[in-house]
Amino acid sequence: MTELLAGPIADRHVALGASFAPFGGWEMPVSYSGTVAEHNAVREAVGIFDVSHLGKASVAGPGAAAFVNSTLTNDLGKIVAGKAQYTMCCNDQGGVVDDLITYLVSDDEVFLIPNAANTAEVIAALRAVAPKGIEITDQHRDFAVFAVQGPRSAEVLEALGLPTGMDYMAFEDAVVTLDGAECAVRVCRTGYTGEQGYEILPRWDDSGIVFDALLSEVTARDGLPAGLGARDTLRTEMGYALHGHELSVDVTPVQARSSWAVGWDKPEFFGRDVLVAEREAGPARRLYGLRALGRGVPRAECTVHAQPGGPQIGVCTSGTFSPTLKQGIALAFIEVASGIKKGATVVVDVRGRPLECEVMLPPFVKGDA
Repeated sequence: MTELLAGPIADRHVALGASFAPFGGWEMPVSYSGTVAEHNAVREAVGIFDVSHLGKASVAGPGAAAFVNSTLTNDLGKIVAGKAQYTMCCNDQGGVVDDLITYLVSDDEVFLIPNAANTAEVIAALRAVAPKGIEITDQHRDFAVFAVQGPRSAEVLEALGLPTGMDYMAFEDAVVTLDGAECAVRVCRTGYTGEQGYEILPRWDDSGIVFDALLSEVTARDGLPAGLGARDTLRTEMGYALHGHELSVDVTPVQARSSWAVGWDKPEFFGRDVLVAEREAGPARRLYGLRALGRGVPRAECTVHAQPGGPQIGVCTSGTFSPTLKQGIALAFIEVASGIKKGATVVVDVRGRPLECEVMLPPFVKGDA
C-alpha cells in the first residue's frame, strides 16, 4: 500500500484536532469542529482551508503562453498577465485528464495548479509535445496553498498587509513580514466555495508562519479552519465539478456543461476535433442538479429513474446534505434520450428507497465570488 503524503503543516492540523482521510494520495484534514459548522462559517463569516496537496508546475521559456494555449482547452489569449483562468487538459478522445487553474505570469511563463492526483499526468502530457526551449518544472512541494473564503475574507488579508483589491481571477505577488520573517506570497482572488475568497501561495518552508497568521485573523472574525467535508458541501451547493466525479477521462467538457471553459475558436488544443464534433452533434448525456423533494440524501453512484421501478436514465456523481438549504442535493448525468430536462421530477434510488428530486441547473444557492 502506497504511503500517504503529508502537507507542510500536518502538525498544525493534528494540534487543531482534525480528523483525516486519504484524498488524491495525500492525508487530508476532513473536519475540525464539524462539517456543518465549518460550512456555515464560510457562508456567513470566513474559513481557511489547507489545500497544499494541489499540484503546482511552471511552464517557462520563449512563447510559453502560446504553447500552453495550444494544449489546454480555454483561451489564454482572452486574459492578460496577472490574471488566472480555469481550463482543462483533455486527451485525444476529449475526456478530461484534469481541470486546473492557469496563472498567466507573462508571455514566457505560465504557472499551473492541477489537482493533486493528476499533476504527473498533466506534466507528462505537456512535456510530450513541448518544443525545444520550453521547460516544464514540477513544483508540487515548492509552494503551499491556503484558501481563505467567505464574506470577511478580505478583512483577514488586509489585517496582514496582503493584497485584496484585485478583480476576480486576478493575482498579485507580495512580500509581507509575519512573526519577524519576510514571506513571499502569491495571492489570487479565487476559490472553490462560491464565496468571495482568496488563495494564498507561500513558499513551502514558510507555510507554517503564513498559516498561523491567517488562522489568527480568521478566528478573530468568527471564522473557523475548514476541511474537505465543508469544501465538498460548499462546492456541491455551487455545482462546481470535482475531477473523478463530474469530470474524468470518461467525461467530456460538453457533457459536463463546461463548454464555457473551451476556446472553441482556437485552432488547436488536446482533443479539439472530437469535442467540436460532439458539440455539433449534441452529447448523449448532460450534467444536471437534483434537489430532493422529500427526506433523504442522494449520494454518488445512486441511479436516476424517470419513475419508480423504471429503467435507469442517469447516475449521481456527487450528493450531499446542503447545510444552507437543509435538504439533499446532487449532481447527476442524465441521458438526453430520456427527454428529462430542467423542471422535471425524477426518482433517485437511495439504497433501495425511491427519493423524488427536482431537476435543475446549478448553482443550488447564490454565490458571491
